[in-house]
Amino acid sequence: MVNLADLRQFLDKQEEAGLSLYATRSVAAIRRCYEARIAEGHRQDFAVDADRILHSRAYTRYIDKTQVFYLISHEQISHRVLHVQLLSKIARTIGKFLRLNEDLLEAIALGHDIGHPPFGHDGERILSDLCQAHGVGPFLHSLQGVWFLDRLEKQGRGLNLSLQVLDGILCHDGETHLERLSPQGDKTFASLEAEIQAKLANPAASLKPMTLEGCVVRLADTISYIGRDLEDAITLKLLRREELPSEVAQNLGRTNGAIVYSLVADLITHSYDKNYVGYSPEVGRLLKKLKEFNYRRIYDNPRIKAETPKIEALFQRLFEQFLADMEAGREDSPIWVDFLATMDPDYRESQRPAEIVRDFLASMTDAYFLRTSQDLFFPQPLRVGFG
Repeated sequence: MVNLADLRQFLDKQEEAGLSLYATRSVAAIRRCYEARIAEGHRQDFAVDADRILHSRAYTRYIDKTQVFYLISHEQISHRVLHVQLLSKIARTIGKFLRLNEDLLEAIALGHDIGHPPFGHDGERILSDLCQAHGVGPFLHSLQGVWFLDRLEKQGRGLNLSLQVLDGILCHDGETHLERLSPQGDKTFASLEAEIQAKLANPAASLKPMTLEGCVVRLADTISYIGRDLEDAITLKLLRREELPSEVAQNLGRTNGAIVYSLVADLITHSYDKNYVGYSPEVGRLLKKLKEFNYRRIYDNPRIKAETPKIEALFQRLFEQFLADMEAGREDSPIWVDFLATMDPDYRESQRPAEIVRDFLASMTDAYFLRTSQDLFFPQPLRVGFG
């Protein structure tokens, strides 16, 4: 009969022999709390982390969270869950060629957007303004993702994920254009907390992942959405494929598949056996040009912002309503029934009311947000019998 412990040791030896000098070995995983079933079990550490994220309540909510386009009923438009899956696949493909730890890549990719509130980056901006107005600092989905996984999951006890995974989630920042990135090693949980505080003090502060795998996810994040968002915009007739900058179309491609292939191939070619990941100067320049095109024609397009003021008004009303419910101790409020009732008492006692409201709003899916707004603020039909 096979011994599972022996098989794990065999996998660890395979990593030591087969991974790049710059890859992160599973035996190097750092956790806040020792767990015998991980240390003595048959699964390697980062594989455990990926599974824990995949089975989390927060991951389940990805299914109905906006990627770019919200309040649009169309079966072909991407939601956050698809983006996360695409990123995981692209990052693992790059990692396979660069001989990096694919379990670590998968765990970071699956968790990287888990802190997103409803309605994408517009929702993030709106919630951040409300948080600052109520004295709890800016809202950033990267920080919120760490907070969800490290503290809110499992009724407020957290998932006890490895430092390397939490660091990759904190540092992913896929909206910032980068053409090359190298890791900043030798981090601890104390430095993770220090970086969180630095980001709260200055949301524009740039953080570098501690692992090469974290660097790959950060660059692959752009690869996973840049062409896919373009396809969605074409489907919605916001632009035509022929409008792509000719230089980009000729050298990177005109479709999502071609763009992903070009970017991945260039990244692998220019990162192989190096302690950084990056593009060639020419491809980096073209990617920046494509991103600028997407911002101008898609992300900042007023045609997709028509309902944003209404969403903003609902965010404000929900925030004020739940804050009042917290202060009045209303246990029939959705914030109690659907959130606080199952949370560990230590969470309820250690967090300020505005922080709890922030966490509740950030956890919502688009549909739950709209349904709750309708239940609270719109007249409901009376259910009466006849006869």
